[in-house]
Amino acid sequence: AYHNHLLCNHLLSILLIPGMKKAAYGRIINIISTSVKAPLDGLGVSNTTRGAVASWAKTMANELAAFGITVNNVLPGATATERLQEIIDNKAQKTGHSSEQVQTHMQSEIPMGRFGKPEEIAAAVAFLATPAASYITGTNITVDGGRTPVL
Repeated sequence: AYHNHLLCNHLLSILLIPGMKKAAYGRIINIISTSVKAPLDGLGVSNTTRGAVASWAKTMANELAAFGITVNNVLPGATATERLQEIIDNKAQKTGHSSEQVQTHMQSEIPMGRFGKPEEIAAAVAFLATPAASYITGTNITVDGGRTPVL
């Protein structure tokens, strides 16, 4: 997990930052998890790794801001993907509930009452990649339908 999330981000950034500095413009956007703000039960390694990425991103944001490079994180909540369906099905199997019951329960914990769409996560990323987001750096943008508690 550490290799796949933190080290890969760092190595890719090392390769791209010189060109960004030369252009006096760049955007580094990490897709992490709402677990950065509120750890998810039973996902200790995942929570820790994603927290490390958030700390790394804040450090990079501070170091690169003077070069016109922003570094931000998008924190998606439950998003309607094949992976989420796998999680629902696994939880249903473990608890003896139907997948529909598990999904309904999960959605009941989201103030908007539904899962996010991948394109809603993409819209946040697309905005952060534009010049309009030039004064946003070192932050976490939560895209979760209001589920994550305020910390």
